[in-house]
Amino acid sequence: MRRTTPALALTAALALAALTACSGGGDLDQTDPDIAPKTLTVLAAASLTEAFTEIGDQFEAEHPGVTVEFSLAASSDLAAQITEGAPADVFASADQKNMDKVVDAGAAVDPQVFALNQLVIAVPAGNPDGVAGLADLAGLDFAACAAEVPCGAAAETAIAASSADLTPVTYEADVKSTLQKLTLGEVDAALVYRTDAIAADDEVDAVEFPESAEAVNAYPITALADARESHLAAEFTEYVLGDDAWSVLEAAGFQRP
Repeated sequence: MRRTTPALALTAALALAALTACSGGGDLDQTDPDIAPKTLTVLAAASLTEAFTEIGDQFEAEHPGVTVEFSLAASSDLAAQITEGAPADVFASADQKNMDKVVDAGAAVDPQVFALNQLVIAVPAGNPDGVAGLADLAGLDFAACAAEVPCGAAAETAIAASSADLTPVTYEADVKSTLQKLTLGEVDAALVYRTDAIAADDEVDAVEFPESAEAVNAYPITALADARESHLAAEFTEYVLGDDAWSVLEAAGFQRP
């Protein structure tokens, strides 16, 4: 997903450059780091889609000429891309395990946790099956993330903490595709993050369950060692850790570390 600066803003900038040149008032320095267009590439967990899209818009508004380009997928896939040399500036993971892989590979140092997330049971709006907890999933078709994905590892931990004998009918690549199984009517319920249930708005209801407290995921972020835009990467990381970004994350359903 990529957003670009408005065409009107670019036209105005070009017009100003031409006017300055014609007036003899001096040339506009296109190499000025505050003026020259730049793209910041951020690899982020799929569950950050809505929140980071808004945060990216805010960051762009405060940094004229900067475009924040996101690659949103399962943290395990993104970590593998980074350790295999994929070019990127920032990595935000949905768990510490996949961030550790990046750090251990020498691709990042000193990641910092900026948010926490917790599982809920997503059910169709109105909760037609009357699901009140994990035990109520027995006999229902429900979806979960694959075990190697942070939301899948959390689901396994939560199920193990219960006394219920439960097996999902499908394991999905990330939390978005897991929730989609529910919204398409292919399953009766889905184990997803609270934030994703909130993002689905009135399509689903979110059922809290106590075992999810055993599987709270911490979300770390870091500028990458080989970032092409190292200065901007550090700025974006600090921005995500700041109060303006936290307002967005809190509204999305994340918890403060």
